[in-house]
Amino acid sequence: MKSLAALVGTALLVISAPAQADPLVTVTRAGSQPSTTGAAANFTGAVRVDSRFQGSAPARIGGGTVTFEPGARTAWHSHPLGQTLIVTAGAGWVRQWAGPIQEIKPGDIVWIPPDVKHWHGAAATTGMTHIAIAEALDGKTVTWMEQVNDEQYAR
Repeated sequence: MKSLAALVGTALLVISAPAQADPLVTVTRAGSQPSTTGAAANFTGAVRVDSRFQGSAPARIGGGTVTFEPGARTAWHSHPLGQTLIVTAGAGWVRQWAGPIQEIKPGDIVWIPPDVKHWHGAAATTGMTHIAIAEALDGKTVTWMEQVNDEQYAR
């Protein structure tokens, strides 16, 4: 039979054994990623994208902060699992195909259902910033389509 000291020593070894590592919380510091310019194929006007993020599998969420100068907008596009926009500054517009333009302002949350053709951007005379969030389906978050012409934007 083991002595009490031997049992205590064994217990201490078991207690002090390293646990399996837990996932770490990651903080991406503001300003640690360079701003990027919205691609001309996908945007009209001056657009800046900041604070891009992408979840690690099994998460499929991703997004970023998008700033549109007055008159700037996305091309028509859709998202396989939908998109959420959180307006943080300025004034903008969102429109789904064959629908009316809807004004969006800071504090507004916009839900665009899956596969709905739409565009969003700044109002004609005021810039707008929003956080855009979408999930990937089979690695794809967006399907880009044709540019929004001036007539579609002005209505």
